[in-house]
Amino acid sequence: MTDTRGQQPPYEAYGSQQQTAGPYHPPQAYPQPGDGGGQGRPVGGAGTTAVRRPRTGARTTPRTRKARLRVAKADPWSVMKVSFLLSIALGVCTVVAAAVLWMVMDAMGVFSTVGGTISEATGSNEGNGFDLQSFLSLPRVLMFTAVIAVIDVVLATALSTLGAFIYNLSAGFVGGVELTLAEDE
Repeated sequence: MTDTRGQQPPYEAYGSQQQTAGPYHPPQAYPQPGDGGGQGRPVGGAGTTAVRRPRTGARTTPRTRKARLRVAKADPWSVMKVSFLLSIALGVCTVVAAAVLWMVMDAMGVFSTVGGTISEATGSNEGNGFDLQSFLSLPRVLMFTAVIAVIDVVLATALSTLGAFIYNLSAGFVGGVELTLAEDE
């Protein structure tokens, strides 16, 4: 095989040529700290100075960084704990809302009016007919609401834990849910 580059100087000559030409200074895109803002620095050893000027169409709004992430697994134990606490909070809110609603309806006279209408419809004026006010008393309504809230706590906790197991199985097949998160600067 023949060398098509022609005659080359020996290896030692390369180092001596570099020494005589002076050190190489690459152009700087951003000024170095402490050198006066980058002004007066030679570019390429030619003796000229490089001044960084702002672009005319530069954006003034901050950029938003985005990252694509994938939810590969949901820990069933942590899902169970969180769903248990959230369903307890929902159960307490249900009981309080039922109590407030009952008090508002009782203050408006809804139970006595509806009870009177039911007594007239059944035709019993002697008092042996259906008494709505005793049937829908506050302790009975709160007891019923508490039972519903306890059932809701058990079912919501069990279903969300089962949902975490099912999600982990399906994420193993298809890779999980992909999210795009953005961070404002």
